Amino acid sequence: MGILWVMVGIAGFVLLAVLLIAYICYRMAFYTSESTKLKNAEKSVPGGKEYAPFRQQMETWVRRAREMPYEEMTVTSFDGLKLTAKYYEYAPGAPIELMFHGYRGTAERDLSGGIARCFRLGHSSFLVNQRSSPGSEGNVISFGINEHKDCMTWLDFMIQHFGPDVKIILCGISMGASTVMMAADKPLPPNVVGILADCGYSSPKEIIKKVMVGMKLPPNLAYPFVKLGASLYGHFDLEETSPIEALKNASVPVIFFHGEEDGFVPCEMSRQCYDACTSQKKLVTVPGAGHGLCYSVAPEKYLEALREFFEV
Repeated sequence: MGILWVMVGIAGFVLLAVLLIAYICYRMAFYTSESTKLKNAEKSVPGGKEYAPFRQQMETWVRRAREMPYEEMTVTSFDGLKLTAKYYEYAPGAPIELMFHGYRGTAERDLSGGIARCFRLGHSSFLVNQRSSPGSEGNVISFGINEHKDCMTWLDFMIQHFGPDVKIILCGISMGASTVMMAADKPLPPNVVGILADCGYSSPKEIIKKVMVGMKLPPNLAYPFVKLGASLYGHFDLEETSPIEALKNASVPVIFFHGEEDGFVPCEMSRQCYDACTSQKKLVTVPGAGHGLCYSVAPEKYLEALREFFEV
């Protein structure tokens, strides 16, 4: 009988240890506190030495975005969160890029340059504050799993707000790119003329395992704890879908951009997504560009590729 209680005690200890590790992983990878949201809102330019040469240009983009007129929009997500966005109109009736920012990013920090780019193309910009980012509710980042459902909610809103003839391009950078790619196999309305995916990852699982390697953690051993933390505490399945799976049934044209010197999301991930994509597609890689810096490094190449690919 004593041995039985010892075994029960050991099993209980192991279970508690597993739950604790899973919770720590959840907090590190997926949870965003309100204080962290405030801190993120204060950062108008990404940190890191790769961004230093472009810091002045990025600060100019942010300053101009703050000075431009915009209309604030609000929707309620499928799970009851208030989500917000800012609409910058180039001209009435112009195509609109529905834009999603990256992991722990902000619309202002990641997408202000996108406004300038859109206006050069004659497009309007619709900048989404993703769930758990400054301006929107929620505290859980799900690496595109819930976010791509928010994309569908925003699409419905835009068609109701702008009318049945509005032309929309789904656009995202980093996690935002993966978010819009995950929507590629959904029943997109005919208003969506294509997808622009800039430096997106091939799947939540693979990018998390890649980060683990960088942290000197054994990915095959550690990843199950991350997946369990997402399920138990974040209430989502990290492997519910992925960009690479969604693109196998893509219904609209997709253009991929990726910096060849991207140290966070490997350029190879966009190549894998391109290979998986079954719709009209184009891949543009930029030598010398780090993460999210394709347009900063080669703006004319970026614009020319978009002009050739989209006929709107």
